[in-house]
Amino acid sequence: MNIKSSAPIALFVYNRPDHTKRTVEALKKNNLACESDLIIYSDGPKLEKNFDDVNKVRKYIREIDGFRTVSIIQRESNLGLAQSIIDGVTKILAKYGCIIVLEDDLITAPYFLSYMNEALEKFAADDRVISIHGYVYPVKETIPEAFFLPGADCWGWATWKRGWDYFNPDGEYLLDELRRRKLTKRFDYNGSFPYTKMLKDLLIGKNNSWAIRWYASAFLAGKLTLYPGRSLVHNIGNDNSGTHCVDDHIYDAALSSTPINLEHVSVTSSPEDRAVFEAFFLQTQGRLINKLWRRIKHVFTTVTI
Repeated sequence: MNIKSSAPIALFVYNRPDHTKRTVEALKKNNLACESDLIIYSDGPKLEKNFDDVNKVRKYIREIDGFRTVSIIQRESNLGLAQSIIDGVTKILAKYGCIIVLEDDLITAPYFLSYMNEALEKFAADDRVISIHGYVYPVKETIPEAFFLPGADCWGWATWKRGWDYFNPDGEYLLDELRRRKLTKRFDYNGSFPYTKMLKDLLIGKNNSWAIRWYASAFLAGKLTLYPGRSLVHNIGNDNSGTHCVDDHIYDAALSSTPINLEHVSVTSSPEDRAVFEAFFLQTQGRLINKLWRRIKHVFTTVTI
């Protein structure tokens, strides 16, 4: 592997000191951490009750070492995750040209930074590729060492300025374009996951997801994202601790104990690999629906008794 320089890492934090510490400590174990610039965006408290935890996070991040440099952008007001990420990613890419993005609840394997930097270098001039992703679902089927799928993703990712230039924050335009081109079913992985509904919910204020807009922007542009065949990211935020998280562990992925070999990866999207994701989505959606139904029955039984 011949990495000329390490991409800057943007870490977005808010009010979870324990999650933030676990995320940073895992990242420090990467062999390229000491060669990487870490840029931390600390969002301001939304409510008075958030002040203490935000300050605990800020106290911790001021003491971080183990990276080439550590910079902190401290928001005085609460921008919210979407605006904070869009603003931060845009500014860093304008300065550096490439970026690795993490949030405060993503534990990385020791080979995460090597994979990201190698892929950023390998596909830097390939306009078919919009981003690199570090997480892959805990699927049962055998999948390639690394592979490409249409769109983009959000649990530990990287891109170049040329890739982020395709990002369109206008959710209404994105939804209209998906409908106009009759792509909603394919966008939803053959109807197995409600991505289109996420866009609809964005428009009526039920969410403010930057990630669904990133996925839709990349998908409509016909671009591809690289995925590892073994996950290099584990999300510890699905414990109901985050603003946008739920308490469920169906997405828990074991971290890879070996590096990802990118030597023979082909820049094509395989229908077989998409089908693996579709099967996983169908399985997990069923589990989520059953879990929700059990909760409803529990509440109903408690009330009626």
